Amino acid sequence: MTYETFRRTVAEMVDEIPDVFLQALQGVHALEQEVLEDGYDDVWRMGEYLDPGPDDFLGGSDGLGRHVALYWGSFRAIAEADPEFDWDEEIWETLTHELQHHVESLAGDGRLIEEDLLEARAWAAGEAAEDVGDDVNGAREAQPEPGEAARGGWLSRLFGKRS
Repeated sequence: MTYETFRRTVAEMVDEIPDVFLQALQGVHALEQEVLEDGYDDVWRMGEYLDPGPDDFLGGSDGLGRHVALYWGSFRAIAEADPEFDWDEEIWETLTHELQHHVESLAGDGRLIEEDLLEARAWAAGEAAEDVGDDVNGAREAQPEPGEAARGGWLSRLFGKRS
């Protein structure tokens, strides 16, 4: 998928998201660069939620705001190594995952951050994500069906899979 097609696809998907989930979000950006995860040579960050925190935190201002970034270069790097890579599904899962971070941030809820950290630790230790254990509330999360991406979380399940 070209960068221009990626940008257009992200924009079309954002248009499908109800406005209530985009409140207080300054933008969703389809960026060209690839982003490696810290400490790895071959683990790519596909997207991230950027939240500067309170306006007065470290001199932040109203102009900075909350954003979602999706990294085309990272998607491309992963797709080059995986002939079965489904661009639309991966974009959708990443977009809804990052939007879930946004919605939870507005609500003061950090559960998805905790789940991401648990999954990252398990992955680094060579464990399967389903072996991570209890989530931060002590209740076992429902595990995805085989082949179903787990990244999208409850927001992705609310909107359904994209074909």
